Amino acid sequence: MQFSEKILINASQEKIFKIYENVSGWPSWDPDCKKAELNGSFESGATGVIYPHGGPKSKLKFTSVTPNKEFKVECKLPLCVMKFDHELSSINGQVQALHRVTFVGLLAPIFGRLIGSGLKKSLPVALKGLKKISEN
Repeated sequence: MQFSEKILINASQEKIFKIYENVSGWPSWDPDCKKAELNGSFESGATGVIYPHGGPKSKLKFTSVTPNKEFKVECKLPLCVMKFDHELSSINGQVQALHRVTFVGLLAPIFGRLIGSGLKKSLPVALKGLKKISEN
Protein backbone atom coordinates (compact mmCIF):
# COMPACT_ATOMS: atom_id res chain seq x y z
CA MET A 1 0.00 0.00 0.00
CA GLN A 2 1.35 3.41 -0.97
CA PHE A 3 0.32 7.06 -0.69
CA SER A 4 2.02 10.10 -2.18
CA GLU A 5 1.54 13.83 -2.56
CA LYS A 6 3.54 16.56 -4.23
CA ILE A 7 3.69 20.34 -4.23
CA LEU A 8 5.56 23.08 -6.12
CA ILE A 9 7.71 25.37 -4.00
CA ASN A 10 9.33 28.70 -4.92
CA ALA A 11 12.65 28.05 -3.18
CA SER A 12 15.90 26.33 -4.06
CA GLN A 13 16.43 22.63 -3.53
CA GLU A 14 19.33 23.56 -1.23
CA LYS A 15 17.09 25.67 1.00
CA ILE A 16 14.41 22.99 1.21
CA PHE A 17 16.96 20.29 1.92
CA LYS A 18 18.40 22.35 4.81
CA ILE A 19 14.89 22.31 6.30
CA TYR A 20 14.81 18.52 5.95
CA GLU A 21 18.27 18.25 7.56
CA ASN A 22 17.02 20.11 10.64
CA VAL A 23 15.29 17.02 12.04
CA SER A 24 14.46 18.67 15.38
CA GLY A 25 12.67 21.38 13.36
CA TRP A 26 10.30 18.97 11.57
CA PRO A 27 7.40 19.89 13.91
CA SER A 28 7.57 23.47 12.56
CA TRP A 29 6.20 22.32 9.20
CA ASP A 30 4.75 18.83 9.83
CA PRO A 31 1.78 19.04 12.21
CA ASP A 32 1.77 15.24 12.74
CA CYS A 33 5.26 15.41 14.23
CA LYS A 34 5.36 16.36 17.92
CA LYS A 35 9.15 15.90 18.23
CA ALA A 36 11.98 14.38 16.18
CA GLU A 37 15.60 13.60 17.02
CA LEU A 38 18.61 12.64 14.92
CA ASN A 39 21.51 10.60 16.28
CA GLY A 40 24.57 11.88 14.43
CA SER A 41 24.71 13.43 10.98
CA PHE A 42 21.95 13.59 8.37
CA GLU A 43 23.32 10.80 6.16
CA SER A 44 22.59 7.29 4.98
CA GLY A 45 22.68 4.87 7.91
CA ALA A 46 21.84 7.50 10.52
CA THR A 47 19.18 6.76 13.11
CA GLY A 48 16.73 8.86 15.05
CA VAL A 49 13.39 8.92 16.81
CA ILE A 50 10.10 10.52 15.87
CA TYR A 51 7.26 11.27 18.30
CA PRO A 52 4.03 11.56 16.29
CA HIS A 53 0.92 13.21 17.69
CA GLY A 54 -1.47 10.50 18.79
CA GLY A 55 0.99 7.63 18.50
CA PRO A 56 3.98 5.99 20.15
CA LYS A 57 7.52 7.08 19.43
CA SER A 58 9.13 5.28 16.51
CA LYS A 59 12.76 4.60 15.67
CA LEU A 60 13.91 6.01 12.33
CA LYS A 61 16.60 4.67 10.04
CA PHE A 62 17.82 6.90 7.21
CA THR A 63 18.29 4.38 4.40
CA SER A 64 19.32 6.87 1.73
CA VAL A 65 20.38 10.52 1.73
CA THR A 66 21.38 12.37 -1.44
CA PRO A 67 22.01 16.04 -0.55
CA ASN A 68 19.59 18.49 -2.17
CA LYS A 69 17.73 15.65 -3.95
CA GLU A 70 16.20 13.07 -1.64
CA PHE A 71 16.17 11.22 1.63
CA LYS A 72 14.46 8.00 2.65
CA VAL A 73 13.53 6.82 6.13
CA GLU A 74 12.16 3.56 7.48
CA CYS A 75 10.17 2.80 10.63
CA LYS A 76 9.64 -0.81 11.66
CA LEU A 77 6.30 -2.12 12.85
CA PRO A 78 5.43 -5.71 13.72
CA LEU A 79 5.77 -7.67 10.45
CA CYS A 80 5.70 -4.41 8.48
CA VAL A 81 7.99 -1.57 7.47
CA MET A 82 6.83 1.99 6.77
CA LYS A 83 9.01 3.67 4.18
CA PHE A 84 9.00 7.45 3.83
CA ASP A 85 10.49 8.95 0.66
CA HIS A 86 11.14 12.68 0.26
CA GLU A 87 12.22 13.76 -3.22
CA LEU A 88 13.06 17.15 -4.69
CA SER A 89 13.19 17.92 -8.42
CA SER A 90 13.29 21.05 -10.56
CA ILE A 91 10.25 21.84 -12.71
CA ASN A 92 10.00 25.07 -14.71
CA GLY A 93 12.00 27.15 -12.23
CA GLN A 94 10.24 25.73 -9.18
CA VAL A 95 11.01 22.78 -6.96
CA GLN A 96 8.63 19.88 -6.76
CA ALA A 97 8.63 18.21 -3.36
CA LEU A 98 7.22 14.69 -3.39
CA HIS A 99 6.48 12.79 -0.18
CA ARG A 100 5.58 9.10 -0.42
CA VAL A 101 4.67 6.56 2.26
CA THR A 102 4.85 2.84 1.47
CA PHE A 103 3.85 -0.06 3.72
CA VAL A 104 5.76 -3.30 3.06
CA GLY A 105 5.47 -6.71 4.74
CA LEU A 106 3.02 -9.31 5.89
CA LEU A 107 0.87 -6.88 7.90
CA ALA A 108 1.19 -4.02 5.39
CA PRO A 109 -2.50 -4.17 4.37
CA ILE A 110 -3.62 -3.87 8.01
CA PHE A 111 -1.20 -1.08 8.98
CA GLY A 112 -1.92 0.61 5.65
CA ARG A 113 -5.57 0.86 6.60
CA LEU A 114 -5.01 1.68 10.29
CA ILE A 115 -2.21 4.25 9.93
CA GLY A 116 -2.31 4.96 6.21
CA SER A 117 -5.65 6.74 6.14
CA GLY A 118 -4.37 9.34 8.60
CA LEU A 119 -1.06 9.69 6.74
CA LYS A 120 -2.89 10.13 3.45
CA LYS A 121 -4.77 13.09 4.95
CA SER A 122 -1.69 14.59 6.60
CA LEU A 123 0.69 14.44 3.60
CA PRO A 124 -0.81 17.51 1.84
CA VAL A 125 -0.88 19.43 5.13
CA ALA A 126 2.81 18.68 5.79
CA LEU A 127 3.74 19.69 2.24
CA LYS A 128 1.87 22.99 2.59
CA GLY A 129 3.79 23.59 5.83
CA LEU A 130 7.08 22.79 4.07
CA LYS A 131 6.17 25.19 1.26
CA LYS A 132 5.30 27.97 3.69
CA ILE A 133 8.50 27.68 5.73
CA SER A 134 10.64 27.27 2.57
CA GLU A 135 9.25 30.34 0.84
CA ASN A 136 9.69 32.62 3.89
